[in-house]
Amino acid sequence: MNKKVSGTVEMTAAMIISGTIGWFVVVSGQPILDVVFWRCVFGAATLLLVCAGLGLLRGAINWRLLALAALGGVAIVINWLLLFTSYSRASISIATAVYNTQPFMLVGLGAVFFSERLTINKLTWLAIAFAGMLLIVLAQPGAANSGSDYLAGILMALGAAFFYAVAAIITKKLVGTPPHLIALIQVCVGVVMLAPFAHLSTLPNEIGTWGILITVGVIHTGLMYILLYGAIQKLPTHLIGSLSFIYPIVAIMVDYLAFGHRLQITQLIGAAAILIAAAGMNLGWSLWKPKRCVGSS
Repeated sequence: MNKKVSGTVEMTAAMIISGTIGWFVVVSGQPILDVVFWRCVFGAATLLLVCAGLGLLRGAINWRLLALAALGGVAIVINWLLLFTSYSRASISIATAVYNTQPFMLVGLGAVFFSERLTINKLTWLAIAFAGMLLIVLAQPGAANSGSDYLAGILMALGAAFFYAVAAIITKKLVGTPPHLIALIQVCVGVVMLAPFAHLSTLPNEIGTWGILITVGVIHTGLMYILLYGAIQKLPTHLIGSLSFIYPIVAIMVDYLAFGHRLQITQLIGAAAILIAAAGMNLGWSLWKPKRCVGSS
C-alpha cells in the first residue's frame, strides 16, 4: 500500500471516529466536565505509550515547547468543553455544522497575528458562511427537535471553533515538534486543569459508562490523533481538506440515526452553506475569475 492510499485510509478512519464522538458524549450520561476529564486521562495514557514506543520522550521536551503546548492544551480543553455542551442545546448536527467555521476563525487570527492578507475570495466564502449561520440562528429549533437553549448552543459551538483556531495558531509555533508529543502535553494539561472540578468522589458505577469513557479517551483521542497525524504526514493539503468533511457528514448522520434529529429546510441550507464555504476556503476554490491583461503578448 503506497503512502497516498494508506494516508487516505488513515484520514478517513480518523474523520469517521471524530464524527461518532457526539453519540458517546450524549449516551454517557455524565457531566460534560467529567467526560472531558476522563477523555484527557485515558487519552494521555494511550499517547504516553505511543510516544514512549516511538522514542519521543528522550530529550525532546524543553521549556519553550512545554509552555506553548500547554497553552494550546488549555485552548483545546476549553474547545472540547464548549463543543460537547453545545450538543444538548443545539443538537449534534447543528453544533458540528457551526463548529466547522474554524477555517474562518483561523483566517481572522492569521490576519491579526501574522498579517496574512484577506483576499476577495476569502471574504466571499466568509460571507457565504455568515449567511448560512444566519439561516441556522433564525430557524425555529422546535420544528427540528434541536434541544434547549438553541442560541446558547450555537454560541458555544462558535466559541469551540474559536478556541480550536487559537490552539492551531499556537501549534504553528511548534513546527518540527512531533505532533504526538504535542497532543500528549495537551491532554496532560487537561488532566491537571480539570482534576479539581471533576466529580471524583462520585465515580460512575456502571461498566457500560466506563466503557464509553475509555472509548472516548483511547479511540476518539489516542487512536484518532495517531491516525490523523499519520495521514497529515502522507497526504497533500488539498486531499486532507477534502477528507476532513467526512467528519461533519458522519456526525449529522449519527445524530439522525441515533437521536432522530432531522434538520429543517432552513437549517439544512444553512449547514450546507457553512460546509461548502469551509470547503472552498480549505481547498482554495475561486469564485472570481482573475482579470486578464489586455494588450499583453
